[in-house]
Amino acid sequence: MNEVVPLEVIANRILVILGMKVLLSSHLADLYHIDTRTLNQAVKRNIERFPEDFVFQLSQEEAERLVSHFVIPHRKYFGGTLPYAFTEQGVAMLSSVLRSSRAVQMNIVIMRTFVRLREILSTHKDLAQKLLEHERKLGKHDVEIESIMQAIRQLMQPIEKPKREIGFKISEQTVQYKIRKRK
Repeated sequence: MNEVVPLEVIANRILVILGMKVLLSSHLADLYHIDTRTLNQAVKRNIERFPEDFVFQLSQEEAERLVSHFVIPHRKYFGGTLPYAFTEQGVAMLSSVLRSSRAVQMNIVIMRTFVRLREILSTHKDLAQKLLEHERKLGKHDVEIESIMQAIRQLMQPIEKPKREIGFKISEQTVQYKIRKRK
């Protein structure tokens, strides 16, 4: 392999569709340096090697969702057909269908990327569990912390002094008049 594709490039192309980590046929074709049409034809010729848990074709709605989430620039990116999504096992099977040395070497890199992602996800699960435990411990203190925060906010507000009136005032005693009501 003349050029090594970094794991990060492949990892950025791995999508989660229907709860499975997949690579789209167009992305794989780019990595293998072949046309998407050629890749799709090879899969169709050897369809018995690709059960539904190895490869599946996206629905219209799923393809539109990829466009709306900016995973792909537009629907024409797929060349007028709905793309295929390859799971890790489907990508491994591609090396037996596509017999070029580039395909075999790229499959090795892609498999390593999938393994690396699994390692990262397992690490994140442990971290997420620890974070959840800390949130539970701190959760009971939320009410107390909120009351302290309100007290601090009240202390931070400036005290409003009554404004002094400007001008000359005569303070006279006023006489109260009695008003008689007419009968």
